[in-house]
Amino acid sequence: MYIVLYSFDIKPNQEDNFLKAWKALTKLIVKHEGGLGSRLHLEKPLKYIAYAQWPDKETFTNAGNKLPKEADKFRNIMRESCEKFEILNKLKVVEDLLLK
Repeated sequence: MYIVLYSFDIKPNQEDNFLKAWKALTKLIVKHEGGLGSRLHLEKPLKYIAYAQWPDKETFTNAGNKLPKEADKFRNIMRESCEKFEILNKLKVVEDLLLK
């Protein structure tokens, strides 16, 4: 398994737009690209950390070409909702004890 950690700094009054777009885009990634889903954590007001899980590094690296056109809409909403977005890290999972 492979995970990617993201950080999102949200603009004031844009949280609802961001959250709806994040959920919709994550569902499309699972359905069309083989992603295993994501968890979104609130670090502090207007600052989110996301943990996206993939079956392996190759699936993550090759993702993006199978998404339907509507994914662009959700990406744009997320982009417009953020002051700052960054990938914090990409990691291979060594042990997984999270309960499903």
